[in-house]
Amino acid sequence: MYKAIILEDEVKSLLNLRTQLRQHCPDVEIVAEARNIEECKAILNDSSVGQIDIAFMDIDLPDGLAFQLLEDLDSISFEIIFVTGHNEYAVRAFDFASIGYILKPIDPEKLINSVKKAKTNSPEEMEKRLEVFENVVKNPGAFDKLTISALDGMYFINLNEILRFEAEDNYTHVYKTNKEKITVCKTLKSYEKMLQGMNFYRVHKSHIVNLNYIDRYVKGDGGYLVMEDGKKIDVGRRRRASFLERLKLMHATV
Repeated sequence: MYKAIILEDEVKSLLNLRTQLRQHCPDVEIVAEARNIEECKAILNDSSVGQIDIAFMDIDLPDGLAFQLLEDLDSISFEIIFVTGHNEYAVRAFDFASIGYILKPIDPEKLINSVKKAKTNSPEEMEKRLEVFENVVKNPGAFDKLTISALDGMYFINLNEILRFEAEDNYTHVYKTNKEKITVCKTLKSYEKMLQGMNFYRVHKSHIVNLNYIDRYVKGDGGYLVMEDGKKIDVGRRRRASFLERLKLMHATV
């Protein structure tokens, strides 16, 4: 059994989450519930409660934001899944930091997947992930680090170290400038959405490239890129015009 705590001030939302967990995640045992930050802090500091494995947290509480609670704790040794009605920007920050979240109203399938993922993550890395999240929130438009939950562990990578992303079925291979390859159980589409507006571009259904590491674009029948690591990448026919326009804009601002 995985021991869980719920931090939620809305009674209806609390009852709904409790019911859905019992129905869809029977191996998650709710050992405590809190309606505000102070209550939750007291529970987490109470040794009689025992080790918490997962915390389901609303963000906006009557006495502040859940992030304030997390900053006040001496250490975080449990997984966090935020249950929120926040906008797309907050969701993007969660994705960047590889932190679990469920949007309200709760979709049972999303709940099951979030819990499943939380079980495979290493809670020891939670504080680092929260740090990445905080940087994204405090510096909109200045994302510089990405948390990648890979098959063999958690990686914290500077964006300027990423050369390209390559899809293989439901997996994505992340290639770094030091020739390291990291395999992630995440689709290329999710990275395309996450990196929108940055110096990354999806030039093909199987490839997202860091525009800073293109060595040259070769015109011709199909047209392809040569990356700085020597990799040749086809540019999709439907993406070619918008890609070339993006390159022009990029060079115009240099």
